[in-house]
Amino acid sequence: MKARTKEKANGKPPGLRKAAIAKLVQSPHRDIDEDAEDRARGGVQSLGRAFSILEEVARHRDGIGLADLSKLVGLHNSTTFHLAKTLVSLGYMRQEKDTKRYRIGRPLFALAASALDEIEMVNVATPILEDLSRETGESGHFAVRMGDAVVVIARTAGPGAFQLTDRVGVVRPAHCTALGKIILASLRHDQLTRFLERTELKPSTKKSVTDAAALVREINEIRRTGIAFDDGEYNAEVRCIAVPVMDFTGQIIGALGISGPIWRLTNQALQTHAKAVRATANRLSVEFGAKGLAKPS
Repeated sequence: MKARTKEKANGKPPGLRKAAIAKLVQSPHRDIDEDAEDRARGGVQSLGRAFSILEEVARHRDGIGLADLSKLVGLHNSTTFHLAKTLVSLGYMRQEKDTKRYRIGRPLFALAASALDEIEMVNVATPILEDLSRETGESGHFAVRMGDAVVVIARTAGPGAFQLTDRVGVVRPAHCTALGKIILASLRHDQLTRFLERTELKPSTKKSVTDAAALVREINEIRRTGIAFDDGEYNAEVRCIAVPVMDFTGQIIGALGISGPIWRLTNQALQTHAKAVRATANRLSVEFGAKGLAKPS
C-alpha cells in the first residue's frame, strides 16, 4: 500500500522515473568517451583545414590575401584568419607587413628539403624507374647535379638483352650527356655563362659538342622543348633521352632518362619512348611535391 501511494503521488512508475534521471545524470565514462571523440573529430577537422590553407598559399608565389584565401579553401574569414594566425605563429606561414598577404614560411621549406635528401630520393625514384624500364625495355637513370657534372643516384635495367652496366654513383660530364644537358638547361643565363668560362668541353667521342656557342644553342632548344638527347656523344655506341624532374618549389632538381645501344634505341625509338619518359618524370616530380602535373593512374 505504501509503495502504491508513492507511485500515485509522483504520477510516474519507478521505471520511467529512473530513465528520466538517467538522461540527466549520464555515466561519467560515456562523457569521457564522447568528449574525447568530439575533440578528436574537431582536431582532425582543424588539421585538414590547416593543410588546405598551407597548400593554397603554396600555390600563390606572390602571396594571397585573407579574403581570396578564405574563398578558395571554402571557410569563413574568421575561421581562416585564426588558423592562418596559428600557422604564422608557428613559422610555417608568414604575413607581409605592407600587403598583409600570406606566404609560405621557411620552416616548411626546411622540412621539405630534409625529406628530399639523396637516400629518400633514391627510394622514391627506383620503383618508378623500374616501371619505365619495363615499359621501354631500356635502362632507366635519375641524376642530380654535382658541381659542374652530374651523378647518377638511381638506375634500373630493362628486360631486354645488352643492358648498360653503369653503376649508381657514376659521375658524368654535363655537356655531352642527355642527363647533364637537362641540368645545364635549368641554370640561369649568368650561371651557364660562368659554367662555360670555367669548364673545358672535352670530347668523349667524335660527336661530343665542344663548341660553347653550339652548346648554348642546344641548351636553348632544350629549354624550349623540355627534352634532351645524346646521340653517341658520351659513348659512341649509346643513345640517351632525358627530361627534367621538379620539386615542390617548381625548380628542376634532377634529370630522368633512358639509354640503350644505338642499334636498338634508334632515333625513331627515342621519339616513341619520349612520351613514356615524360610521363615518368611527371610522376616522380609529383612524388617530390611538384604541383600542376597530372599524376598517371
